[in-house]
Amino acid sequence: MKRTAKKAMSILAASALLALTLAGCGSTETEAPETTDEGTTTEQTSTLSGAVATNGSTSMEEVMGVLMEQFKNDNPDVSVTYDPTGSGTGIEAAANGTADIGLSSRALTDEEISSGLVGTEVALDGIAVIVNADSPVADLSVEQIAQIFTGEITDWSEVGGDAGEIACIGREANSGTRDGFESITETEDACVLSQELNSTGAVIQAVSSSPNAIGYASLSAVEGQDGIKAITVGGVACTEETVKDGTYEIQRPFVFVTKEGAALSEAAQAFFDFATSADASELIAGAGAVPVA
Repeated sequence: MKRTAKKAMSILAASALLALTLAGCGSTETEAPETTDEGTTTEQTSTLSGAVATNGSTSMEEVMGVLMEQFKNDNPDVSVTYDPTGSGTGIEAAANGTADIGLSSRALTDEEISSGLVGTEVALDGIAVIVNADSPVADLSVEQIAQIFTGEITDWSEVGGDAGEIACIGREANSGTRDGFESITETEDACVLSQELNSTGAVIQAVSSSPNAIGYASLSAVEGQDGIKAITVGGVACTEETVKDGTYEIQRPFVFVTKEGAALSEAAQAFFDFATSADASELIAGAGAVPVA
């Protein structure tokens, strides 16, 4: 009887010791690991880096400038370049892969789309019809503008101005601005130009220096320029509001051109996504164009 009691006491003592041991182990396993400074810095979000090449429309200079500046501020390790070569060249650069994103100030043609190109509208832009700041002419209809640029009307006195031969200033054949202007005014391949220039800035400069000149340029490039004025077309001023609501007739899209099935780099995709998002709308509006996002 004594031996049985003694054995029971030994078993009880061993059980108690085992319970204490397990309790100690349990407290070690469930204790929250100590957070150290080193631990908090081991999980860092990778920084976006790389280069993005864009090429095309000179009319998109103001819009591209603000988009690139903000994107660079947000992603300092990404370089975005813009080569203002004209819409046709930009479309070709997207097609042959020499640019990540082509820039066009006109919609893609059916032929370009069927060749595998994709156009994504970033903004709308009014094509302002501009005359010298000293010209008394303030308004023309689309029909009158067409007659002037095709040579049917040759003197300002025929449309309410002072007598003087009209000098029509236009863009080169590869220009999206020219394509947009001529398609809307139905003057394709019929314009009679005194000067054919290869940039928006050159057109503005030519009109500002010639009292009898008339030309066309992107709304985003015209605002704030000295020496010129944008006339109303059919009584409607070229403004963000009239472009957006469609009452201003001479307008066109600003387009990002990419190649169908060809994935953009991580950096290029990030820039594309930013530029076409609602986050970029205020920047695009500030550059004088009309955001579509």
